[in-house]
Amino acid sequence: MNILMALSQLEVTGAEVYGVTLSDELIKRGNKVIIVSDTLTKKTQAKYIKLEFNKRGLSQRVKQVQTLLKIIKDNDIQVVHAHSRASSWSCEIACKIAGIPLITTVHGRQPVHLSRKIFKAFGDKSLTVCENIKKHLIDELGVKSSKIEILRNPIETAKYPFNYCDTFEKEERTVSIIGRLSGPKGEVAFKALQILQDIPNITTQVIGGKDIPKKFQKFLNNDRIKFLGYVDDIPEKIKSSDIVIGAGRVGVESILSGKPLIAIGEAQYVGLVKEDNISQALESNFGDINFKNISEFHWDKLKKDIEDSVLLSKEQLLSLRDSIISEFDLNTIIDRIEKLYAKTYVIRKKYEIPVVMYHRVIRDKSEGGVHGIYVTESDFEKQLQYLKDNNYEVITFKDLLDNRYKERFNSGKKQIILTFDDGYVDNYKYAFPLLKKYGFKCVIYLLSDLDYNRWDVDVKDNPEHRFELMNLEMIKEMDKYGIEFGGHTKTHPKLATIPIETAQVEIFESKEILEKRLGHKLISFAYPYGNLNKEVKEIVKNAGYEFAVATDSGDISFSEDLFQIRRIGFFSTNNFFTFKRKVSGRYNFIKIKREEKEKRKKI
Repeated sequence: MNILMALSQLEVTGAEVYGVTLSDELIKRGNKVIIVSDTLTKKTQAKYIKLEFNKRGLSQRVKQVQTLLKIIKDNDIQVVHAHSRASSWSCEIACKIAGIPLITTVHGRQPVHLSRKIFKAFGDKSLTVCENIKKHLIDELGVKSSKIEILRNPIETAKYPFNYCDTFEKEERTVSIIGRLSGPKGEVAFKALQILQDIPNITTQVIGGKDIPKKFQKFLNNDRIKFLGYVDDIPEKIKSSDIVIGAGRVGVESILSGKPLIAIGEAQYVGLVKEDNISQALESNFGDINFKNISEFHWDKLKKDIEDSVLLSKEQLLSLRDSIISEFDLNTIIDRIEKLYAKTYVIRKKYEIPVVMYHRVIRDKSEGGVHGIYVTESDFEKQLQYLKDNNYEVITFKDLLDNRYKERFNSGKKQIILTFDDGYVDNYKYAFPLLKKYGFKCVIYLLSDLDYNRWDVDVKDNPEHRFELMNLEMIKEMDKYGIEFGGHTKTHPKLATIPIETAQVEIFESKEILEKRLGHKLISFAYPYGNLNKEVKEIVKNAGYEFAVATDSGDISFSEDLFQIRRIGFFSTNNFFTFKRKVSGRYNFIKIKREEKEKRKKI
């Protein structure tokens, strides 16, 4: 996707680190990212455009919106992600005019006043870095809970090796206070230094801040207090520390590095982080945010927390590290954000690439059988002609490999995927010549161990007529042309209803057999009957498939779950008007709404 990151800061902030980290990871995954901000100090692969959001006069706001609209148009931006109050205000207006979604990440408490309640500017979805911010937005600013998702600041946890050091018998220990020396964080640092200067056998290093404010200068004569200023490599300083005092990202990095953390932020004194208070630490982003607009500090506990920090065992620190990895893992969070971008775009535009499902194409209705899972040859040609006349690009899953499915919303793209289940002979006899005539491709899902539709014939209730499946010679001819083939098990069972070991054999062995016959890998899989569960999906992933399609289950967004892609079925009862609706890219919105209405009726 094409993404615009909007930041506003005059010096390095946690939001900037978050935005740059996010941008670089998104670029690695095949997305295009542009960053707009007042300043940008961190190196990034993203293109940077200076935009001074901190100039907040009305005329400046108008210019900001105009500039944003030009950037959005010139770069085919599909989603904007704002990381500050100042940037989200202008981005909200620009996104409404451009008709694209806005995602906001809220890193801290927001001012509560009437204008903010009226013009919230939190976008289509707000990501909050901790639970206290979510509660604050709901309780004090009236943001709907459904529009908020808690998503921590992502960190590449593997870059922070566990560096435990037993300091129990160490004569001199190093305490690092990490954070700005201005604003509320400066007050925290000042108060901590007042207490630490009287504790024997402690050397304190203060990391952060461009200059040393006047009131801190009284500590300059203390040999056991060192002001290091702003440093590029904070993780290295954490590694050399015995105890860390900090909040937010500093807290996360400290625990990952195996260092005892005394979490003190702008709003709360959480204290020495242990297993019994890690949840409280996460809720407040390690003390930075209270859900109430009050500060809660317990400075009388600091000396005791310093003493207790040496008692934390290696096992306890490893357990804390595991908790942090589960909450902050970069790949997990980026995965979620990418899916969120796509889904908000799909919902805003009410459009998603249609993946359609056929079974049979017949010449005469006398060939139709009992179940009506067919379209006639003449109707199929009429449908292909419509796709041709309306400039559809008929693609296969091979065209979406290497993250190319993320380009499906790009300007000028009008894609569709045609799929056929089971591999009937009529796919070769009637569908294939028409596909060649119009220069189109499709995906056909094959059964490795059957030569006719035994699963439909050998049933007591309403048995189907016998219909032959394609032989290898037919399949190879179509494969050579460019028809894509996928797996559909060995014998067409309902995978979620059979023993998991049997399901694994059906999926793995069918893939192995079909790949041997074709001489190349299969990319996608179709669940027979659309029948699946979590365990079955996991088997399909482990078998090495890149995509899997269901029938009428799956999310409205194609990329929400690449192993449960929703399809739109075509049957003998569908007329041409219905076909046009189904390939419009909007049909699933109608269908899902209808399904939800039916569910409510049953309740």
